Amino acid sequence: MTVYIGVDIRGTKIAASTVDSTGKVLDKARRETPAQDVAAIANAVAEVAAELQAKSSGRTIGGIGVACAGFVDADGEAVVFAPNLAWRDEPLAQRLRDATGLPVTLDNDANAAAWGEFKFGAAREAKDTVMVTLGTGVGGGIVSQDQLTRGAHGMAAEIGHLRVVPDGRRCGCGNRGCWEQYASGTALVREAREMVAAQSPHAAELSALCGGDPQALNGTMITTAAKAGDQASIELLEDIGRWAGEGMASLAAVLDPDMFVIGGGVSAAGDLVLEPARAALPDN
Repeated sequence: MTVYIGVDIRGTKIAASTVDSTGKVLDKARRETPAQDVAAIANAVAEVAAELQAKSSGRTIGGIGVACAGFVDADGEAVVFAPNLAWRDEPLAQRLRDATGLPVTLDNDANAAAWGEFKFGAAREAKDTVMVTLGTGVGGGIVSQDQLTRGAHGMAAEIGHLRVVPDGRRCGCGNRGCWEQYASGTALVREAREMVAAQSPHAAELSALCGGDPQALNGTMITTAAKAGDQASIELLEDIGRWAGEGMASLAAVLDPDMFVIGGGVSAAGDLVLEPARAALPDN
């Protein structure tokens, strides 16, 4: 039986699994992402691949599919730029082939997610769909008429870097006002930390959760507090949802998809994010 290793490299974690030809997940492994060390990232991927190979005794590993949070060139060989990781013209595919001895296919993480949803997930019945990943940043993948849209240079659907606020917050890409500065997990945590740092009475529950240390606050804490009824956390997630919905409304006007598929860590908040996003769509 031939199986494949899928690796998702994000700003904070490396998640990997073995899957069969139907997309069924067989085994999983995970590492923290050494985000600012290029060689260490490759080594961490090699480690999870070796761990999964060891768990796959009796199965043939057909190759590794790598999804990464960055701009991947048209040949699928190099990460040209990653706003939240240390890659700059990084020949990641070859580096990983050398490290693992296995065939490697490289793509942007949201492209990979979009194709996975189209083949095996929520968009199986759609011909035109847009994947929006709300995580450390905002990623996107577009499937149009059963084909993944890559663009002339392989960098289509970098929707997180649509400029939604002229002269807005500085983004990791260097521009100001990018969508991901307002609709991502990073934006959620930033706003919550600012409230705690300002000692806002409205953020008393969040302050208690992090022991008064804004830097100890994370997205999971905020989502947990919101689900428990903390009003400040609910409002923070509503803000993220509204920004997400407004951005999707603009994309809908251009792309006219059958559906949007929402993923990424922020989507774990469920309707706390999705309801304000839905509400924002018809208003734009």
